[in-house]
Order: sequence, then structure tokens, then C-alpha cells
Amino acid sequence: MASAAAPAAPTPAPPLEQLRHLAGDLRLLLPGVRDEAAEQVSREATTLTEVFSRLPRPLPSSQEAQRLCEQVHASITAIIEVYYSLPKDQGITLRKLVRSATLDIVEGMAQLVEVLSTTPAQSPENSDLISCNNVWVACEQVPQIPRDNKAAALLMLTKNVDLVKDAHEEMERAVEECDPYHGLLNDDEEDNSDSHGDEQDHVLGCPNNQDSYWSEEDQELIIPCLALVRASKACLKKVRVSVAENGKKDQVTQLDDIVDISDEISPSVDDLALSIYPPMCYLTVRMSAAKLVSVLKKALEITKASHVTPQPEDSWIPLLINAIDHCMDRIKELTQNELEL
Repeated sequence: MASAAAPAAPTPAPPLEQLRHLAGDLRLLLPGVRDEAAEQVSREATTLTEVFSRLPRPLPSSQEAQRLCEQVHASITAIIEVYYSLPKDQGITLRKLVRSATLDIVEGMAQLVEVLSTTPAQSPENSDLISCNNVWVACEQVPQIPRDNKAAALLMLTKNVDLVKDAHEEMERAVEECDPYHGLLNDDEEDNSDSHGDEQDHVLGCPNNQDSYWSEEDQELIIPCLALVRASKACLKKVRVSVAENGKKDQVTQLDDIVDISDEISPSVDDLALSIYPPMCYLTVRMSAAKLVSVLKKALEITKASHVTPQPEDSWIPLLINAIDHCMDRIKELTQNELEL
């Protein structure tokens, strides 16, 4: 009986398709290379610290020192090459995170070497161990770096949400406590206070100096400013959710554009927050608010036009725009009389 025919070998994929598969496979190798390079730097930092530590032991020979220095240099070169080997089409946001981690490692190792090269009398106690630990911490962050641009975008958006949330909470605390300087004013004011009314003002936390607390008009203006910051936080949260639910890893440019404009929201919120501290300048408040509104609207426009908003008519975008416009209209109304004087 004739033996069964051997199964035919699978037909190879077209050449260009094979290249595309190879490119994908190579990119999947990058995280492993990145982690391995960081582990090598960490090991070299440990070895260098052990050999050149402040313990009462002789220094290594010149030949041994040369070998160690060459190993450290090679490990740092390898971690830098990992950054440069990351394809640019993987996304700017991801590359920025890898670059930041790389700089932390290189700076940490340079600091460690500088500490170890000084004499014990010139260096603070345990500074070598502290510097070595800094290198370890920097290297340990490498495995936490996102593996693709979508994950990198979500990480940055989350950080921006947290920054705006902190700014909003700080503004609310300042308003609740009445004294935004939290007791940092000159204590002599309280010591020199003669009237019962002045003493009562200090007990309530509202200083005597009118330049150091809000008038009723100021407090009225703060309300839409706080509302605008809340809208900023809501905007970032909604953008983050849209990226998480609808973002595509291969749409790196659109994700980068969303992150770039979102990165401008937190600094603009900080500018507005600083502008409301007494003594308030209404022109500064209005300009800061207008700048924040411009950034928020641009962020919403970019998000709406991108793939993360499959239905551009999605109701949350016009609702947020209306809320932002309402806040700005109120700020304009409350500052108009002051600006006309």
C-alpha cells in the first residue's frame, strides 16, 4: 500500500508582506531590549559602587578600573541606542517617555560616578549608596514605560487630569480658608492690631491688609473661574475616555496631536489659578481665562476631528463647549466695568 503523501509546505507570503511581518516582529523585540539594557546599567552601577565604596578597602588596579569604566560606558551607550532605535513612526508621545527615562538613567549614572570619584572627606555620608539607589530606581522605571503610543497617550492624559484636579482642589481650599497665603503674611500685623474688630478679622483668617484678601466682587468673579477649571477637568477626563475606548494604536499622529494640545491645559489652568490670588487684576484674570478657553476649544476640536470620536456629533463635545462659553461670558461680564475705568 502506497504511503500517504507528505503534506505540502505552506506557500510563503508575498515578499512585501513578509517584510511587514518582520518589521512588526522587530518592534515587539524593542521592549525586551529596552528592559535588558536597563538591567545591565543597574548591574554595572551595583558593581561600581561595591568596588569604589567608602569601605576601608584598597582601590582597584588601574587595569581593573579601566575595565569597569569601559563596562559602564558600554551599558550607558546601549541604553541610549535603544532610544535611537525606536522608530519615529511609533509615535512622538512614546518617544518622549523613552527619552525621559533614558535621560534619568544617564544623569543618575553620571552623578554616581562623580560621587565615587570624590574623596570620603569631600562626600556626604552614604552619598554613594544614595546615588546608586537613584540609578536603580531610574532603571526600574523602564519596564513601566508603555509599549505603544496609545498606552503612552493614556498615561500622559491621566497625568494631566491629576494635575488639573490638584489645581482645582487647591483653588477651592484657598477660597474656603479665605486667606490664600495660609498664614505666610507678616505676623506683625496681628501683634500691632489694636481694635477688637481687627483681632476678630485675624481669628477668622481674613487679614487686615485689603491687598491680601478678596472683596465681594472678587469672590463673585472666582465662581466662574472655578467653574472653568471644573470644565477643564471634565474635558480631559472625556478625552481620556475617548482615547481609551476608541483609540487605535496605528493612529499615532492623531494621538500625538491630542496629547500635545492636552499638555497645554494644565499650565493654562495654573495661570488662571495664580491670577485669582489677591490683589486681583481683572485684566489678568480675563486674559488667563481667555487663554484657557482657547486651549480647551482647540483640544475639543482636535478630538472631535480624530478617530477617537467616531460620531463627531457626540453630545458631550457641544455640551462642554457651551459650558466653557458660559463661564467665559460670565467672566467677561464681571470684569467689563473694571476694565472700562
